[in-house]
Amino acid sequence: MENSLKQRRGLQVWFSVMIGLIMIPAMFGLSLGVTSVYIQILVKILEWSTLRIQRGHRDRPTLPVPAPLPNGLIQREGGSMEHEMGELRRYRTQSISRGEFALSDSFYFYRKGLESIVDDQVTQRFSSEELVSWNLLTRTNHNFHYISLRLTVIWGLGVIIRYCVLFPLRITLAIIGLSWLVIGTSLVGFLPNRRVKNWLSELVHLMCYRICARGLSATIQYHNKNNKPQKGGICVANHTSPIDIVILANDGCYAMVGQSHSGLMGVIQRSMVRSCPHVWFERSEMRDRHAVTSRLRAHVAAKSNLPILIFPEGTCINNTSVMMFKKGSFEIGGTIYPVAIKYDPRFGDAFWNSAKYNMVSYLLRMMTSWAIVVNVWYLPPMTRQEGEDATKFANRVKSAIAHQGGLLDMAWDGSLKRDKVKEEFKEHQQKMYSSMVVGKKARTSQEPHTESTKR
Repeated sequence: MENSLKQRRGLQVWFSVMIGLIMIPAMFGLSLGVTSVYIQILVKILEWSTLRIQRGHRDRPTLPVPAPLPNGLIQREGGSMEHEMGELRRYRTQSISRGEFALSDSFYFYRKGLESIVDDQVTQRFSSEELVSWNLLTRTNHNFHYISLRLTVIWGLGVIIRYCVLFPLRITLAIIGLSWLVIGTSLVGFLPNRRVKNWLSELVHLMCYRICARGLSATIQYHNKNNKPQKGGICVANHTSPIDIVILANDGCYAMVGQSHSGLMGVIQRSMVRSCPHVWFERSEMRDRHAVTSRLRAHVAAKSNLPILIFPEGTCINNTSVMMFKKGSFEIGGTIYPVAIKYDPRFGDAFWNSAKYNMVSYLLRMMTSWAIVVNVWYLPPMTRQEGEDATKFANRVKSAIAHQGGLLDMAWDGSLKRDKVKEEFKEHQQKMYSSMVVGKKARTSQEPHTESTKR
């Protein structure tokens, strides 16, 4: 009897602390400064551990050293196909006329293929970002916690804190946040008054996302808030993780765009759409580009609707780069509000490698990380210029986001994460070589498809 009373009192204290110190301040966008102090302590500990590891390497050279970050593994030739093959042919004793085939030509393709395999800039973007030093997480461990007793103790305490204290707290906050989202939006959906309904819907969404953000110990720094997306606009951002939505919606409401799901996700989607005009598509509609564009254009035409949130890359990239933006989002019309998102990898890897982890495993990793520290930059609104097509407009927006976030601007399509290289890319190289062999003037520059084709 006494044990049950103690357990009940313990739960009451747990929920009282959680509601009074975390949930209520989060619902109103307030902070008691606990997370900031926690992050400052973490920074000091990580700096100390880095110095201790460096000292350990000096004292014991046999300790493992983290792999250096890739930085220009190969010095590539900058010439055209014709020029490089001409250099290879120059070393032959017998001269070969322009229109003949030379066996030495094959070495050009061998070299390009090996360069692409060794220094593949595309598939590197679909694996976790490399860390300069250890962040005391087991999954990034290189046996560093065996360097000294103090480092081992700190690492062990970190495991206990993350799994026995932070994880239960975070999972509880996540359940409460999602439950309130479903219940709150469902109740708001019954209200007839549009103005009151919209106000309450935005309030419920903000409260729920802020609770979920606290459930990740998220520290978010928003920059240039005067450029925040406005109603009737389109917000586009680089995509690192599913929690990008939580990060952005923590500072404002958006109309989500995506495919309709079943199960728990379907329940959440159906409750959300009752109170807010989110745009959910059936699987059959997602393949109909015209239907998707028409629905999005109709949403943007109503200037009272919330801004649409779109991730034009179409897949998650590892927080180091921005890959090709699909042009469909830029054909809708209206004002584009670019947003750059950059996570701090020292406190946890926010990148979702969907080929390696399912959603449950990924969320488990997030909730057992130290924290989520992220910077968000709102860029000035952009519109299509006269004579500018959707592809050029998408590239211009992508370049602005990459520059602001300190990310690498890449022309490659993120769909290479799952799909094979298109046949027309291969045919392009074949035509270039064939035009050179038959004596026609070869192109002086190669398309950026060369590297992917040779992989």
